[in-house]
Formats: sequence, C-alpha cells, structure tokens
Amino acid sequence: MHGFPYWRLSGYYFFYFAFVGAFSPYFGLYLKSLSFSAWDISVLMTQMQLMRLFGPYLWGLLVDRVGHRVPIIRLTGVITLAVFSIFFMSRDFSAFLLAMALFSFFWVAALPLIETLTFDHLRENASRYSQVRLWGSIGFIVAVMGTGALLDQLGVPSLLGAIVVTLGGIVCCGMLVPEAPPKQGYEVHPPVGQILRQPRVRALLGASFSMSAAHGALYIFYSIYLSEHGYSKLMAGSLWSLGVLAEIGVFLAMSRVMRRFSMRRILLASFGAAVLRFVLIGYGVESLPVLVLAQLMHGLTFGSHHAASIAAVNTWFPGNTRSRGQALYSSLSFGAGGLVGGLAAGWAWDHCGSEVAFALGSVFGLIGLILVARWIPVPSNEKSVR
Repeated sequence: MHGFPYWRLSGYYFFYFAFVGAFSPYFGLYLKSLSFSAWDISVLMTQMQLMRLFGPYLWGLLVDRVGHRVPIIRLTGVITLAVFSIFFMSRDFSAFLLAMALFSFFWVAALPLIETLTFDHLRENASRYSQVRLWGSIGFIVAVMGTGALLDQLGVPSLLGAIVVTLGGIVCCGMLVPEAPPKQGYEVHPPVGQILRQPRVRALLGASFSMSAAHGALYIFYSIYLSEHGYSKLMAGSLWSLGVLAEIGVFLAMSRVMRRFSMRRILLASFGAAVLRFVLIGYGVESLPVLVLAQLMHGLTFGSHHAASIAAVNTWFPGNTRSRGQALYSSLSFGAGGLVGGLAAGWAWDHCGSEVAFALGSVFGLIGLILVARWIPVPSNEKSVR
C-alpha cells in the first residue's frame, strides 16, 4: 500500500513487545535475586496492571486536548527509559515501588496510541493490521529467547542492560513514526450505560476479568517457578516462546474459526482450557511434556479468548461507543483482572505454596466459564440445530 509506513510501525511493535519479552518473564527473577519476598514481587510487578486501570484513559484525555499522538508517544518513551535508570541506583523496596509506579504510568501510554495511529494510517485497509502486529510477536520471541540465553551465560544482573536495549529501540522507533489524521466518526450510538445494562455485556466483562486474573501467577512467577524446579533460563524462554507461537497460530486461524463457530463456543473452549491449563502447570511442573501441553493452551486461554472478546466488544458497543467499550475491556481485564490475579498469586505463593498459586488460576477460569455459560446466550442458528 503506497505511502503506508509499514516498517516504521512494525519496528515500533517489534521493540515494544521485545521489551515485554525481556521484562515480563525475567524481571521477577531479578527481584527474587535481590531477596524480595513473593508478596513484594507481586506488589511490584502488578504496578503495570494498576496503571492500566486509569493510565490509558488519562493519556487519551491529554491527546484529545493537544490533538496529536506522536509527540506523546515520543515523550513517554524517553521518560520511561529515564525512569528505568532508578533500578540501577537502588535496591530498596520503596525506591523500586516508586520506580515501578512511575515507569508503568508512562509505559502504558504508548500502545493504545500506537494502535489507533496504525489503524488511522491503514484507513480502509484494516485487514493489514495483522501484518504489522505480527512483528510484535516476533520481537517478543527474539527477546525472550535471547534474554534467557544471556542470563544463563552472564547471570541475572545482566537483565537490566537487555531491557535498556529494548527501551532504547522503542525510543528510536518512536522518533520515526509519522502522525496520521484521526478518523472522524459520525455514527449515532446508544448511551454506554444502556449497553452495560445488558447481561451478556456484564458477563463478558466479568469473564474477561476472570481470565486475566487466571494468568496472574503465570505472568509474574512462571520463570521463578521453572527456575526453582531446575529448568534453565533458556528453557524458560523456550516455553514462553512456545506459548506465543501458539497464540500467533490461533490469531492467523481466527478468521476461519469465527466463521465456523460462535463467539460463545470459542469463549467456552477458552475458559475450559484455562481450567485445565493452570492445574497442569501447578501440579505437572516436573514433566516437560505436560508443560509443553500447558503452553500450547496459551493459544486458547489468550489468543482465542482475546480475539472473541474483541469481536464481541466491537459488535455490542456500536458507533462511537467502541473506543469506550475497548477501554472498559482493557481496564477490567488486563488492569483490574491482572492486578487481582497477581496479588492473589503472591499471597497464595507465600501462604499455600507455588502449586496452589498456579492452581488458583483454574478457579478464576471456572468462574469465567460459568459467567459465559449462564449469561451469554446461545446464538439463534445454534438453537435451530438443536
């Protein structure tokens, strides 16, 4: 497509998710090496989820006020890199908590702005979005594998340098990303409150909260858990990458899957997989084949769940309510759900053991399964088959 800044946007996605690949799987290991408790680690790592509750909304208000996204993307990238330097200077919990809060607040600003910027550049070619977003998944895999190998060779303290490289890439790519005029919307839409009164909408948002909470132990403690059971950092990175590869495969197939199966069925399968997956991780950690199977389920517990939920939000929040619907979905799932799930996992790890911390995810998965089965209706075409 002539004039579309494919490589500049793809490069940003690559480094943005490369940071996720270097930070999320391994920063908990770094905190553990500094002798922080599981509760301390969960409090620090869930600052990301806490800031996702309100950060994107505040940054969105600022964008509405100034009228431009790219300057904010660039500014927050520079500030994020500067704030991260605090981790080189101190090992005190209070300093780390302040640094994580500030770091997370500026870091959560970028992705929603880049997403809307990308779609505004794509215009009528929105189907090409997956070709750009794919580079984010590639960046994650490169970073998680490379960082795992680096930590095996140089030790956990080398993690900070690897993260700085990814943040530097975000800053550089942010300087190259061009602005695009936002789309103008003229659709008539019902009040958001009226949409939220629908049982299916409340059930979807509640189930999405439960699914993110189910992943709480995975996102914070998975690498620590594997390390404590004798797996190398490279093996941990390989298992993380396997989950992302499964996620990519599901994303590539979802257009065909969603033509064949209803959103309700896809969600039921996703939550059913979550119930099984986190029990397998909690009590099957000694078996590599079990862990491989559990990671392949990431394609269902994240990939198919996220794709079906996004599709439902786009359908059930019509017109100009879509952006607020997506904000609610993001805040309640990745924000509130991730926060509650992470803190619950930290508490369970300290008081009940690591196996229970992971198995707790199955309880959250079961809650989501019940919400979908009870309050999201069976489509009329499926009823007629019965």
